[in-house]
Amino acid sequence: METLNNKIKSNRHFGMGIFLLVIGAIFLLRNIGLNIPFWVLSWHTLFLALGLLIGYRKNFKAGGWVFFVILGGVFTLKDLIFFDISQYTTAMVLIGVGLYMIFRPKRDVQFCDFGNKK
Repeated sequence: METLNNKIKSNRHFGMGIFLLVIGAIFLLRNIGLNIPFWVLSWHTLFLALGLLIGYRKNFKAGGWVFFVILGGVFTLKDLIFFDISQYTTAMVLIGVGLYMIFRPKRDVQFCDFGNKK
């Protein structure tokens, strides 16, 4: 059991190390003078990356990561697309949440499982 916990911790450290390495490289390239798009280092891109990281850690089963991905994705799309999508944002978010609720994995939650006693 202890080796399993050490493996999980090393995977988290590896993922966080890669994340910090990428962010540091982006800041370095920006300070050198390379033209990095402004949306790469914005709060909504951070929400999108955080949502995908949480989803990856939970094998995309838990529902909390979806909020971050939708929020970050909508605001990132607003910066990337050259026409106004604000009139479609609410509809896209509702459709996305509806599709998630339809296709999410089914969980059978039982508070007191007295039927499986041996």
